[in-house]
Amino acid sequence: MLTEDRIATTHHRINGWSDRIAYSITRSLRFLADVLFAKRYGNRAIVLETIAAVPGLVGAAMIHLRCLRWMRHDEGWIRILMDEAENERMHLMTFIEIARPSWFERIMVLIAQALFFTFFLTLYVVSSRTAHRLMGYFEEEAIVSYTRYLEQIDAGRIDNVPAPDIAIGYWQLAPTAHLREVVIAVRQDEAGHRDVNHEFANRLG
Repeated sequence: MLTEDRIATTHHRINGWSDRIAYSITRSLRFLADVLFAKRYGNRAIVLETIAAVPGLVGAAMIHLRCLRWMRHDEGWIRILMDEAENERMHLMTFIEIARPSWFERIMVLIAQALFFTFFLTLYVVSSRTAHRLMGYFEEEAIVSYTRYLEQIDAGRIDNVPAPDIAIGYWQLAPTAHLREVVIAVRQDEAGHRDVNHEFANRLG
């Protein structure tokens, strides 16, 4: 369990062109999300989580194929990345229950996922290090978004609705848990994904 301070403040310092490219892409996506969703954090989470579930799957598949080609062990990374993809999918399933996306947002999800999958796969082939660094920075921004989500809940600007059953079961929350506990659990997950992807990028460097 990461401490509150480590979740909120950890940032990988930019070092070299690969990190700069990854960070620039992340900031561009952040700006786009801010324009499209502003403070509608539940709806933002739906679109972003469907994108966030892509890299783990792509990374696991690429490592799997690489290990088959070179006949070597994956050192456990395939399972780690597949677990990440599954975890991000559960984030999406949870926020669908909370935010109830419109048909327009569902169409955005389809388009965003198709575009991001193609982009990320291409990036991974060109530079797997940059791809993992991108996801590390992407998760840093996700933590910022969920921290602001919590602030809005605590300020009473967003209703602290009861947690959906899928969240209570997945994170083993109390039956009386509310949205605030869900967001805390999701943010904790994102901090773990941040550290995993930065660590993997460091190893590939």
